[in-house]
Amino acid sequence: MASSSPLPPPAPPRSPSPSGEKKSDPERQDELYTKPDVEDGQNPASSTLEILDPKAETALLHKLDSVFVPIIMLVYLSCFLDRSNIGNVKVAGMPEDIHATPAQFSTAVSIFYATYVAFEAPWAILLKRLTPRVTLTTLCVVWSLTTIFSGFITNIGGLYAARLVLGACEGGLFPGLNLYLTMVYKREEQARRVSYLFVCTAIAGAFGGLLAYLILKMDGVGGQAGWRWVYIIEGIFSVLIGALVWFALPNDPTEAYFLNEEEKRMMRVRARQRAQYMGSEDFSWEEIRIALKDTKLWLSGAIQFCQDILLFGFSTFLPSIIQSMGHTSIEAQYLTIPVYITGGLFFMGLAFLSDKIAVRGPLVAFANIFGILGYILIICPTSNGVKFFGTFLCAAAVYSGPGLNLTWLNVNVAPHYRRAAAIGFQQTMANTAGIVAGQIYREKPYLLGNAFSLAALVVSEFLIAGLWLYIRSCNRKKERISKGEIEDTRKVRTGDGALDFKYHL
Repeated sequence: MASSSPLPPPAPPRSPSPSGEKKSDPERQDELYTKPDVEDGQNPASSTLEILDPKAETALLHKLDSVFVPIIMLVYLSCFLDRSNIGNVKVAGMPEDIHATPAQFSTAVSIFYATYVAFEAPWAILLKRLTPRVTLTTLCVVWSLTTIFSGFITNIGGLYAARLVLGACEGGLFPGLNLYLTMVYKREEQARRVSYLFVCTAIAGAFGGLLAYLILKMDGVGGQAGWRWVYIIEGIFSVLIGALVWFALPNDPTEAYFLNEEEKRMMRVRARQRAQYMGSEDFSWEEIRIALKDTKLWLSGAIQFCQDILLFGFSTFLPSIIQSMGHTSIEAQYLTIPVYITGGLFFMGLAFLSDKIAVRGPLVAFANIFGILGYILIICPTSNGVKFFGTFLCAAAVYSGPGLNLTWLNVNVAPHYRRAAAIGFQQTMANTAGIVAGQIYREKPYLLGNAFSLAALVVSEFLIAGLWLYIRSCNRKKERISKGEIEDTRKVRTGDGALDFKYHL
Protein backbone atom coordinates (compact mmCIF):
# COMPACT_ATOMS: atom_id res chain seq x y z
CA MET A 1 0.00 0.00 0.00
CA ALA A 2 1.44 3.40 -0.87
CA SER A 3 1.72 6.04 1.83
CA SER A 4 -0.23 9.29 1.61
CA SER A 5 2.92 11.37 1.14
CA PRO A 6 5.93 10.66 -1.07
CA LEU A 7 8.85 8.87 0.53
CA PRO A 8 12.52 9.42 -0.29
CA PRO A 9 14.14 6.48 -2.04
CA PRO A 10 15.83 4.17 0.44
CA ALA A 11 19.39 2.96 0.29
CA PRO A 12 20.29 -0.22 -1.62
CA PRO A 13 19.82 -3.46 0.30
CA ARG A 14 22.64 -4.88 2.32
CA SER A 15 23.16 -7.62 4.84
CA PRO A 16 21.85 -6.99 8.35
CA SER A 17 24.31 -5.30 10.65
CA PRO A 18 25.22 -6.92 13.96
CA SER A 19 22.52 -4.82 15.61
CA GLY A 20 19.84 -6.31 13.36
CA GLU A 21 19.43 -3.21 11.14
CA LYS A 22 17.85 -3.88 7.75
CA LYS A 23 17.62 -1.57 4.78
CA SER A 24 15.06 -1.46 1.96
CA ASP A 25 15.37 -1.96 -1.77
CA PRO A 26 15.26 1.18 -3.96
CA GLU A 27 12.55 -0.42 -6.10
CA ARG A 28 10.20 -0.64 -3.11
CA GLN A 29 9.18 3.05 -2.99
CA ASP A 30 5.50 2.16 -2.95
CA GLU A 31 5.69 0.53 0.51
CA LEU A 32 5.16 1.91 4.00
CA TYR A 33 8.14 2.23 6.33
CA THR A 34 7.62 1.71 10.04
CA LYS A 35 9.26 0.18 13.04
CA PRO A 36 9.68 -3.59 12.87
CA ASP A 37 7.32 -5.89 14.69
CA VAL A 38 8.60 -6.98 18.06
CA GLU A 39 7.00 -10.41 17.57
CA ASP A 40 9.29 -11.09 14.64
CA GLY A 41 12.27 -11.07 16.94
CA GLN A 42 13.19 -7.44 16.49
CA ASN A 43 13.70 -4.70 19.04
CA PRO A 44 11.49 -1.61 18.58
CA ALA A 45 14.62 0.47 18.83
CA SER A 46 15.97 -1.04 15.62
CA SER A 47 16.05 0.95 12.40
CA THR A 48 13.00 1.15 10.12
CA LEU A 49 11.95 -1.72 7.91
CA GLU A 50 9.87 -1.97 4.80
CA ILE A 51 6.37 -3.10 5.75
CA LEU A 52 3.92 -4.59 3.28
CA ASP A 53 0.27 -3.67 3.01
CA PRO A 54 -1.40 -6.02 5.55
CA LYS A 55 -4.25 -6.88 3.16
CA ALA A 56 -1.85 -7.68 0.34
CA GLU A 57 0.33 -9.76 2.65
CA THR A 58 -2.70 -11.66 3.94
CA ALA A 59 -3.72 -12.43 0.36
CA LEU A 60 -0.17 -13.64 -0.33
CA LEU A 61 -0.28 -15.92 2.72
CA HIS A 62 -3.57 -17.41 1.55
CA LYS A 63 -2.02 -18.13 -1.83
CA LEU A 64 1.09 -19.68 -0.26
CA ASP A 65 -1.09 -21.82 1.99
CA SER A 66 -3.29 -22.92 -0.90
CA VAL A 67 -0.27 -24.46 -2.67
CA PHE A 68 2.31 -25.38 -0.02
CA VAL A 69 0.00 -26.68 2.70
CA PRO A 70 -1.76 -29.35 0.60
CA ILE A 71 1.57 -30.62 -0.79
CA ILE A 72 3.24 -30.73 2.62
CA MET A 73 0.21 -32.30 4.24
CA LEU A 74 -0.10 -34.98 1.56
CA VAL A 75 3.56 -35.99 1.74
CA TYR A 76 3.48 -36.19 5.53
CA LEU A 77 0.16 -38.03 5.41
CA SER A 78 1.68 -40.66 3.12
CA CYS A 79 4.75 -40.88 5.37
CA PHE A 80 2.76 -41.49 8.51
CA LEU A 81 0.42 -43.94 6.80
CA ASP A 82 3.38 -46.03 5.65
CA ARG A 83 4.95 -45.87 9.11
CA SER A 84 1.92 -46.56 11.29
CA ASN A 85 0.08 -49.12 9.15
CA ILE A 86 1.98 -51.78 11.07
CA GLY A 87 -0.52 -51.14 13.86
CA ASN A 88 -3.42 -51.84 11.48
CA VAL A 89 -1.94 -55.02 10.02
CA LYS A 90 -1.04 -56.30 13.49
CA VAL A 91 -4.71 -56.87 14.31
CA ALA A 92 -5.37 -58.20 10.79
CA GLY A 93 -3.25 -61.34 11.02
CA MET A 94 0.19 -60.31 9.78
CA PRO A 95 2.14 -61.65 12.81
CA GLU A 96 0.56 -65.09 12.40
CA ASP A 97 1.14 -65.19 8.62
CA ILE A 98 4.87 -64.41 8.90
CA HIS A 99 5.23 -66.59 12.03
CA ALA A 100 6.31 -63.67 14.26
CA THR A 101 6.05 -63.89 18.04
CA PRO A 102 4.70 -60.88 20.00
CA ALA A 103 8.26 -60.03 21.08
CA GLN A 104 9.55 -60.18 17.48
CA PHE A 105 6.71 -58.00 16.23
CA SER A 106 7.39 -55.43 18.97
CA THR A 107 11.04 -55.43 17.88
CA ALA A 108 9.92 -54.74 14.30
CA VAL A 109 8.00 -51.69 15.54
CA SER A 110 11.01 -50.43 17.52
CA ILE A 111 13.73 -51.19 14.96
CA PHE A 112 12.27 -48.57 12.62
CA TYR A 113 13.55 -45.85 14.94
CA ALA A 114 17.14 -47.12 14.95
CA THR A 115 17.73 -45.75 11.45
CA TYR A 116 15.09 -43.02 11.83
CA VAL A 117 16.98 -41.22 14.59
CA ALA A 118 20.39 -41.86 13.00
CA PHE A 119 19.46 -40.10 9.74
CA GLU A 120 17.38 -37.15 11.02
CA ALA A 121 20.18 -34.66 11.68
CA PRO A 122 22.17 -35.48 8.50
CA TRP A 123 19.10 -35.11 6.27
CA ALA A 124 18.16 -31.80 7.95
CA ILE A 125 21.63 -30.35 7.42
CA LEU A 126 21.80 -31.59 3.80
CA LEU A 127 18.35 -30.32 2.80
CA LYS A 128 19.49 -27.01 1.36
CA ARG A 129 22.66 -28.37 -0.20
CA LEU A 130 20.83 -31.15 -2.05
CA THR A 131 17.79 -28.87 -2.62
CA PRO A 132 14.41 -29.54 -0.99
CA ARG A 133 12.79 -30.97 -4.12
CA VAL A 134 15.51 -33.57 -4.78
CA THR A 135 15.80 -34.55 -1.10
CA LEU A 136 12.11 -34.89 -0.34
CA THR A 137 11.17 -36.58 -3.62
CA THR A 138 13.94 -39.18 -3.31
CA LEU A 139 13.01 -40.03 0.26
CA CYS A 140 9.32 -40.29 -0.61
CA VAL A 141 9.83 -42.59 -3.59
CA VAL A 142 12.21 -44.95 -1.75
CA TRP A 143 9.98 -45.40 1.31
CA SER A 144 6.93 -45.82 -0.97
CA LEU A 145 8.55 -48.68 -2.89
CA THR A 146 9.61 -50.24 0.42
CA THR A 147 5.99 -50.12 1.59
CA ILE A 148 4.79 -51.84 -1.57
CA PHE A 149 7.40 -54.58 -1.18
CA SER A 150 6.29 -55.03 2.45
CA GLY A 151 3.13 -56.58 1.02
CA PHE A 152 5.21 -59.54 -0.13
CA ILE A 153 7.04 -60.22 3.14
CA THR A 154 7.02 -63.88 4.24
CA ASN A 155 9.15 -63.86 7.39
CA ILE A 156 10.23 -61.64 10.28
CA GLY A 157 13.63 -60.95 8.70
CA GLY A 158 11.94 -59.30 5.73
CA LEU A 159 9.87 -57.13 8.06
CA TYR A 160 12.99 -56.06 9.96
CA ALA A 161 14.74 -55.06 6.71
CA ALA A 162 11.72 -53.10 5.45
CA ARG A 163 11.34 -51.21 8.73
CA LEU A 164 15.03 -50.23 8.73
CA VAL A 165 14.81 -48.80 5.19
CA LEU A 166 11.59 -46.97 6.06
CA GLY A 167 13.26 -45.40 9.10
CA ALA A 168 16.31 -44.21 7.14
CA CYS A 169 14.09 -42.44 4.60
CA GLU A 170 11.31 -41.10 6.80
CA GLY A 171 13.83 -39.74 9.29
CA GLY A 172 14.60 -36.88 6.92
CA LEU A 173 11.05 -35.87 6.18
CA PHE A 174 9.76 -34.20 9.34
CA PRO A 175 12.82 -32.01 10.05
CA GLY A 176 13.02 -31.29 6.31
CA LEU A 177 9.43 -30.09 6.09
CA ASN A 178 9.88 -27.96 9.21
CA LEU A 179 12.94 -26.29 7.73
CA TYR A 180 11.09 -25.69 4.49
CA LEU A 181 8.33 -23.94 6.40
CA THR A 182 10.91 -21.57 7.95
CA MET A 183 11.96 -20.65 4.39
CA VAL A 184 8.40 -19.52 3.64
CA TYR A 185 6.83 -18.19 6.84
CA LYS A 186 7.74 -15.75 9.60
CA ARG A 187 8.18 -16.78 13.22
CA GLU A 188 4.69 -15.70 14.25
CA GLU A 189 3.15 -17.62 11.35
CA GLN A 190 4.74 -21.02 11.97
CA ALA A 191 2.79 -22.77 14.74
CA ARG A 192 -0.31 -22.84 12.56
CA ARG A 193 1.62 -24.39 9.67
CA VAL A 194 3.40 -26.93 11.88
CA SER A 195 -0.04 -27.83 13.20
CA TYR A 196 -0.99 -28.93 9.70
CA LEU A 197 1.76 -31.56 9.84
CA PHE A 198 0.46 -32.99 13.10
CA VAL A 199 -3.09 -32.79 11.84
CA CYS A 200 -1.81 -35.08 9.07
CA THR A 201 -0.72 -37.47 11.80
CA ALA A 202 -4.28 -37.44 13.11
CA ILE A 203 -5.73 -37.75 9.61
CA ALA A 204 -3.35 -40.62 8.90
CA GLY A 205 -4.65 -42.34 12.00
CA ALA A 206 -8.29 -41.74 11.11
CA PHE A 207 -7.87 -42.31 7.37
CA GLY A 208 -5.54 -45.22 8.00
CA GLY A 209 -8.12 -46.91 10.19
CA LEU A 210 -10.88 -46.31 7.62
CA LEU A 211 -8.66 -47.33 4.71
CA ALA A 212 -7.51 -50.46 6.52
CA TYR A 213 -11.13 -51.31 7.33
CA LEU A 214 -12.02 -51.08 3.62
CA ILE A 215 -8.88 -52.74 2.24
CA LEU A 216 -9.09 -55.65 4.66
CA LYS A 217 -12.35 -56.57 2.94
CA MET A 218 -10.11 -57.49 -0.02
CA ASP A 219 -8.89 -60.46 1.97
CA GLY A 220 -8.45 -63.33 -0.47
CA VAL A 221 -8.41 -61.18 -3.63
CA GLY A 222 -5.66 -62.46 -5.90
CA GLY A 223 -4.97 -65.12 -3.33
CA GLN A 224 -3.46 -62.50 -1.00
CA ALA A 225 -4.31 -61.72 2.62
CA GLY A 226 -6.02 -58.42 3.36
CA TRP A 227 -3.04 -57.04 5.29
CA ARG A 228 -0.84 -57.44 2.20
CA TRP A 229 -3.21 -55.26 0.19
CA VAL A 230 -2.97 -52.58 2.92
CA TYR A 231 0.77 -52.27 2.26
CA ILE A 232 0.50 -52.47 -1.54
CA ILE A 233 -2.29 -49.92 -1.99
CA GLU A 234 -0.94 -47.42 0.53
CA GLY A 235 2.52 -47.72 -1.04
CA ILE A 236 1.17 -46.95 -4.52
CA PHE A 237 -0.58 -43.87 -3.09
CA SER A 238 2.74 -42.67 -1.67
CA VAL A 239 4.57 -43.10 -5.00
CA LEU A 240 2.05 -40.73 -6.58
CA ILE A 241 2.67 -38.20 -3.80
CA GLY A 242 6.41 -38.40 -4.52
CA ALA A 243 5.77 -37.39 -8.13
CA LEU A 244 3.64 -34.48 -6.91
CA VAL A 245 6.50 -33.24 -4.70
CA TRP A 246 8.92 -33.27 -7.64
CA PHE A 247 6.71 -31.22 -9.93
CA ALA A 248 4.95 -28.94 -7.42
CA LEU A 249 7.43 -28.04 -4.65
CA PRO A 250 9.82 -25.19 -5.63
CA ASN A 251 13.36 -25.14 -4.26
CA ASP A 252 13.21 -21.36 -3.75
CA PRO A 253 9.83 -20.23 -2.35
CA THR A 254 10.59 -16.57 -3.20
CA GLU A 255 10.59 -17.50 -6.90
CA ALA A 256 7.73 -20.00 -6.78
CA TYR A 257 6.16 -20.75 -10.16
CA PHE A 258 2.63 -19.90 -8.99
CA LEU A 259 3.50 -16.33 -7.87
CA ASN A 260 3.24 -13.33 -10.15
CA GLU A 261 5.96 -10.66 -10.25
CA GLU A 262 4.33 -8.49 -7.58
CA GLU A 263 3.99 -11.46 -5.24
CA LYS A 264 7.60 -12.50 -5.83
CA ARG A 265 8.61 -8.95 -4.92
CA MET A 266 6.61 -9.22 -1.71
CA MET A 267 8.31 -12.53 -0.92
CA ARG A 268 11.70 -10.83 -1.24
CA VAL A 269 10.53 -8.12 1.16
CA ARG A 270 9.42 -10.78 3.65
CA ALA A 271 12.78 -12.51 3.27
CA ARG A 272 14.57 -9.28 4.27
CA GLN A 273 12.19 -8.79 7.17
CA ARG A 274 13.14 -12.15 8.64
CA ALA A 275 16.80 -12.03 7.53
CA GLN A 276 17.97 -12.14 11.14
CA TYR A 277 15.94 -15.30 11.65
CA MET A 278 17.06 -17.02 8.44
CA GLY A 279 20.69 -15.88 8.56
CA SER A 280 23.50 -16.81 6.19
CA GLU A 281 22.96 -19.23 3.31
CA ASP A 282 26.52 -20.56 3.76
CA PHE A 283 27.12 -23.82 5.60
CA SER A 284 29.09 -23.42 8.83
CA TRP A 285 30.34 -26.06 11.26
CA GLU A 286 30.54 -23.30 13.86
CA GLU A 287 26.74 -22.90 13.78
CA ILE A 288 26.32 -26.62 14.38
CA ARG A 289 28.75 -26.44 17.31
CA ILE A 290 26.77 -23.53 18.79
CA ALA A 291 23.52 -25.47 18.39
CA LEU A 292 24.93 -28.48 20.23
CA LYS A 293 25.93 -26.30 23.18
CA ASP A 294 22.54 -24.60 23.40
CA THR A 295 20.60 -25.39 26.58
CA LYS A 296 17.34 -24.79 24.70
CA LEU A 297 18.11 -27.73 22.41
CA TRP A 298 18.69 -30.23 25.20
CA LEU A 299 15.66 -29.21 27.26
CA SER A 300 13.49 -29.15 24.14
CA GLY A 301 14.80 -32.58 23.14
CA ALA A 302 13.97 -34.01 26.56
CA ILE A 303 10.43 -32.58 26.37
CA GLN A 304 9.98 -33.92 22.86
CA PHE A 305 11.14 -37.38 23.97
CA CYS A 306 8.43 -37.45 26.65
CA GLN A 307 5.78 -36.17 24.24
CA ASP A 308 6.80 -38.66 21.54
CA ILE A 309 6.30 -41.56 23.96
CA LEU A 310 2.61 -40.66 23.59
CA LEU A 311 2.75 -39.85 19.89
CA PHE A 312 4.32 -43.14 18.81
CA GLY A 313 2.67 -45.39 21.36
CA PHE A 314 -0.81 -43.95 20.94
CA SER A 315 -0.79 -43.55 17.15
CA THR A 316 0.69 -47.00 16.52
CA PHE A 317 -1.18 -49.05 19.09
CA LEU A 318 -4.54 -47.26 19.39
CA PRO A 319 -6.33 -50.03 17.41
CA SER A 320 -4.84 -52.61 19.80
CA ILE A 321 -5.72 -50.49 22.86
CA ILE A 322 -9.35 -50.21 21.71
CA GLN A 323 -9.45 -53.91 20.84
CA SER A 324 -8.31 -54.69 24.40
CA MET A 325 -11.50 -52.95 25.59
CA GLY A 326 -13.53 -55.82 24.15
CA HIS A 327 -14.02 -54.73 20.54
CA THR A 328 -13.38 -56.82 17.44
CA SER A 329 -10.51 -56.16 15.02
CA ILE A 330 -12.80 -54.44 12.49
CA GLU A 331 -14.54 -52.36 15.19
CA ALA A 332 -11.17 -51.23 16.52
CA GLN A 333 -10.24 -49.90 13.07
CA TYR A 334 -13.20 -47.55 12.67
CA LEU A 335 -13.45 -46.55 16.34
CA THR A 336 -10.04 -44.90 16.03
CA ILE A 337 -11.40 -42.39 13.52
CA PRO A 338 -13.25 -39.98 15.88
CA VAL A 339 -10.37 -40.13 18.38
CA TYR A 340 -7.81 -39.03 15.80
CA ILE A 341 -10.07 -36.30 14.42
CA THR A 342 -10.64 -34.89 17.91
CA GLY A 343 -6.89 -34.74 18.56
CA GLY A 344 -6.20 -33.01 15.25
CA LEU A 345 -8.90 -30.37 15.71
CA PHE A 346 -7.78 -29.64 19.28
CA PHE A 347 -4.21 -29.06 18.12
CA MET A 348 -5.28 -26.76 15.27
CA GLY A 349 -7.18 -24.60 17.73
CA LEU A 350 -4.21 -24.36 20.09
CA ALA A 351 -1.83 -23.64 17.19
CA PHE A 352 -3.95 -20.72 15.96
CA LEU A 353 -4.01 -19.33 19.51
CA SER A 354 -0.26 -19.87 19.91
CA ASP A 355 0.54 -17.82 16.79
CA LYS A 356 -1.92 -15.11 17.76
CA ILE A 357 -0.47 -14.50 21.23
CA ALA A 358 3.11 -15.70 20.47
CA VAL A 359 3.06 -18.06 23.46
CA ARG A 360 4.33 -21.65 23.18
CA GLY A 361 5.41 -23.42 26.39
CA PRO A 362 2.35 -22.78 28.59
CA LEU A 363 0.07 -24.14 25.86
CA VAL A 364 2.08 -27.38 25.70
CA ALA A 365 1.64 -27.75 29.46
CA PHE A 366 -2.09 -26.99 29.13
CA ALA A 367 -2.61 -29.71 26.50
CA ASN A 368 -0.75 -32.24 28.65
CA ILE A 369 -3.30 -31.88 31.44
CA PHE A 370 -5.92 -33.53 29.21
CA GLY A 371 -3.53 -36.38 28.44
CA ILE A 372 -2.80 -36.97 32.12
CA LEU A 373 -6.52 -37.19 32.89
CA GLY A 374 -7.10 -39.48 29.90
CA TYR A 375 -4.43 -42.01 30.86
CA ILE A 376 -5.69 -42.05 34.46
CA LEU A 377 -9.16 -43.00 33.17
CA ILE A 378 -7.70 -45.75 30.96
CA ILE A 379 -5.49 -47.21 33.71
CA CYS A 380 -8.01 -47.13 36.55
CA PRO A 381 -10.64 -49.90 36.90
CA THR A 382 -13.35 -48.02 34.98
CA SER A 383 -15.90 -49.24 32.43
CA ASN A 384 -14.87 -49.67 28.81
CA GLY A 385 -17.00 -46.66 27.87
CA VAL A 386 -15.07 -44.45 30.29
CA LYS A 387 -11.78 -45.86 29.04
CA PHE A 388 -12.79 -45.07 25.46
CA PHE A 389 -13.63 -41.49 26.52
CA GLY A 390 -10.13 -41.36 28.03
CA THR A 391 -8.62 -41.96 24.57
CA PHE A 392 -10.23 -38.71 23.38
CA LEU A 393 -8.57 -36.81 26.25
CA CYS A 394 -5.22 -38.45 25.44
CA ALA A 395 -5.56 -37.40 21.81
CA ALA A 396 -5.59 -33.75 22.89
CA ALA A 397 -2.05 -34.10 24.23
CA VAL A 398 -0.74 -36.60 21.68
CA TYR A 399 -0.52 -34.08 18.82
CA SER A 400 -0.52 -30.68 20.55
CA GLY A 401 2.47 -31.40 22.79
CA PRO A 402 5.01 -32.48 20.15
CA GLY A 403 3.79 -29.92 17.59
CA LEU A 404 3.89 -26.85 19.81
CA ASN A 405 7.16 -27.88 21.43
CA LEU A 406 8.81 -28.24 18.03
CA THR A 407 7.50 -24.81 17.02
CA TRP A 408 8.89 -23.44 20.29
CA LEU A 409 12.36 -24.53 19.21
CA ASN A 410 11.82 -23.48 15.57
CA VAL A 411 11.15 -19.86 16.42
CA ASN A 412 13.86 -19.54 19.07
CA VAL A 413 16.93 -20.68 17.12
CA ALA A 414 18.69 -18.74 14.32
CA PRO A 415 20.26 -18.60 11.74
CA HIS A 416 19.39 -21.35 9.24
CA TYR A 417 22.13 -23.94 9.77
CA ARG A 418 22.06 -23.51 13.54
CA ARG A 419 18.32 -24.10 13.41
CA ALA A 420 18.74 -27.04 11.00
CA ALA A 421 21.15 -28.72 13.41
CA ALA A 422 18.93 -27.95 16.41
CA ILE A 423 15.81 -29.40 14.77
CA GLY A 424 17.68 -32.45 13.51
CA PHE A 425 19.29 -33.26 16.86
CA GLN A 426 16.11 -32.51 18.79
CA GLN A 427 14.21 -34.95 16.59
CA THR A 428 17.00 -37.50 16.95
CA MET A 429 16.73 -37.37 20.74
CA ALA A 430 12.95 -37.35 20.67
CA ASN A 431 12.39 -40.18 18.25
CA THR A 432 14.30 -42.68 20.33
CA ALA A 433 10.94 -42.69 22.10
CA GLY A 434 9.73 -44.85 19.23
CA ILE A 435 12.09 -47.59 20.34
CA VAL A 436 10.64 -47.39 23.84
CA ALA A 437 7.03 -47.32 22.60
CA GLY A 438 7.50 -50.57 20.70
CA GLN A 439 8.66 -52.33 23.87
CA ILE A 440 6.13 -51.03 26.41
CA TYR A 441 3.02 -51.92 24.37
CA ARG A 442 3.36 -55.69 24.21
CA GLU A 443 0.49 -57.43 25.95
CA LYS A 444 -3.16 -56.61 26.63
CA PRO A 445 -4.47 -54.60 28.43
CA TYR A 446 -1.26 -52.56 27.85
CA LEU A 447 -1.03 -51.36 31.46
CA LEU A 448 2.75 -50.87 31.20
CA GLY A 449 2.48 -48.76 28.05
CA ASN A 450 -0.30 -46.54 29.38
CA ALA A 451 1.38 -46.08 32.78
CA PHE A 452 4.70 -45.23 31.12
CA SER A 453 2.95 -42.66 28.91
CA LEU A 454 1.31 -41.09 31.96
CA ALA A 455 4.67 -40.82 33.73
CA ALA A 456 6.23 -39.27 30.59
CA LEU A 457 3.57 -36.54 30.60
CA VAL A 458 4.21 -35.70 34.24
CA VAL A 459 7.98 -35.47 33.66
CA SER A 460 7.34 -33.31 30.58
CA GLU A 461 5.39 -30.79 32.67
CA PHE A 462 8.44 -30.20 34.88
CA LEU A 463 10.76 -29.91 31.89
CA ILE A 464 8.44 -27.39 30.20
CA ALA A 465 8.54 -25.25 33.34
CA GLY A 466 12.34 -25.44 33.36
CA LEU A 467 12.67 -24.42 29.69
CA TRP A 468 10.18 -21.57 30.13
CA LEU A 469 12.12 -20.19 33.10
CA TYR A 470 15.43 -20.51 31.23
CA ILE A 471 14.13 -18.66 28.14
CA ARG A 472 12.60 -15.94 30.29
CA SER A 473 15.94 -15.44 32.04
CA CYS A 474 17.68 -15.14 28.64
CA ASN A 475 15.23 -12.44 27.52
CA ARG A 476 15.69 -10.54 30.78
CA LYS A 477 19.46 -10.77 30.53
CA LYS A 478 19.36 -9.31 27.02
CA GLU A 479 17.18 -6.46 28.24
CA ARG A 480 19.59 -5.64 31.05
CA ILE A 481 22.57 -5.73 28.69
CA SER A 482 20.75 -3.44 26.22
CA LYS A 483 20.08 -0.94 29.01
CA GLY A 484 23.72 -1.01 30.08
CA GLU A 485 22.90 -2.44 33.49
CA ILE A 486 25.29 -5.38 33.13
CA GLU A 487 28.29 -6.25 30.97
CA ASP A 488 27.73 -8.60 28.01
CA THR A 489 29.86 -11.65 28.83
CA ARG A 490 27.96 -14.08 26.58
CA LYS A 491 30.03 -16.14 24.12
CA VAL A 492 27.31 -16.26 21.44
CA ARG A 493 26.02 -12.87 20.25
CA THR A 494 24.91 -13.69 16.71
CA GLY A 495 21.66 -15.15 15.37
CA ASP A 496 19.24 -15.78 18.22
CA GLY A 497 21.98 -14.51 20.55
CA ALA A 498 21.63 -10.98 19.16
CA LEU A 499 20.29 -8.49 21.68
CA ASP A 500 17.33 -7.58 19.48
CA PHE A 501 16.21 -11.21 19.03
CA LYS A 502 13.41 -11.77 21.52
CA TYR A 503 12.65 -15.37 22.40
CA HIS A 504 9.05 -16.61 22.42
CA LEU A 505 7.98 -17.98 25.80
